[in-house]
Amino acid sequence: MVAICAAAWLVAVAALGTQTGVEVLGGMLGPLAVACGTWVATERTYRRHPERLTSLLVAAFAGKMVFFGAYVAVMLKVLALRPVPFVVSFTGAFIVLHLMEALGLRNLFADAAHAPR
Repeated sequence: MVAICAAAWLVAVAALGTQTGVEVLGGMLGPLAVACGTWVATERTYRRHPERLTSLLVAAFAGKMVFFGAYVAVMLKVLALRPVPFVVSFTGAFIVLHLMEALGLRNLFADAAHAPR
């Protein structure tokens, strides 16, 4: 996830310039931090206590809603990033990283289904 975001950011800086690159980075950092944190917690919980995974994911969803609302407000109002590059990168990162999390969950469940009992 980090490598994909870093590569996308480098492409954005090369194509759009440093100022827009800062806004693109701001749009990517929140979703990346949340996706990495969620994935670490998900994998750890599934390996240790798989029965707790659903409650973890529901709590994470609620926490993400609050965090992302505050994150967007801070980035747009406090840091005064330009809305279009920020929102485009935030939305793209959010979608791609959640897709990666979903695929990771699928692989995690598939690995567990094929593991010897």
